[in-house]
Amino acid sequence: MDVRTFCLGVLSLGDATGYEIKKQAEDGPFSHFYKAGFGSIYPALARLAADGLITGRDEAQAGKPDKRIYALTPSGKAALADALTDHATGIAVEDDIRSEFLFLMFFAHLMPAHRVARQIDAHIALYRECLDHIEAKASDPASEHRLPGHVFVRGVGLAVYRAFHDYLRDNRDAFLAQLGAGRQNAAD
Repeated sequence: MDVRTFCLGVLSLGDATGYEIKKQAEDGPFSHFYKAGFGSIYPALARLAADGLITGRDEAQAGKPDKRIYALTPSGKAALADALTDHATGIAVEDDIRSEFLFLMFFAHLMPAHRVARQIDAHIALYRECLDHIEAKASDPASEHRLPGHVFVRGVGLAVYRAFHDYLRDNRDAFLAQLGAGRQNAAD
């Protein structure tokens, strides 16, 4: 999914600034499965505006520069529907799962044991925070994300983070023991 489609999707939820669009990728409903930065969002917004898929209006702020608020046009809504339909061909496309943590764990035998333990513990805590965040949003009666697709994606997020959390928690000590035994055998 390209950043243009992401911006159209966010704007389908309501008017937003570039900053607010980025926040949707950082803290909002997309934060667990989509990353986008200002360096890609603002060029995408400029292109979408040039193509007539969004409009922008400036809004004055006291003591600050004007902020630009973007809105989806009817053509933009149609373009979003087309992009989603094009991606939803019924053919499974492998998701990219990239993790610096998993890279570190792959080479854990080259790291001091206390650093490996610290990384695992930090990620157990991180996944617990992610679970707590998603669960809090789900139980918030003011949450606007109650459409079937929103609930489905939230459920997948909970399942993935719970699986990561539980696997790390349940296998931490055995993994660290294996690393220690492997180091001992290498020293012999």
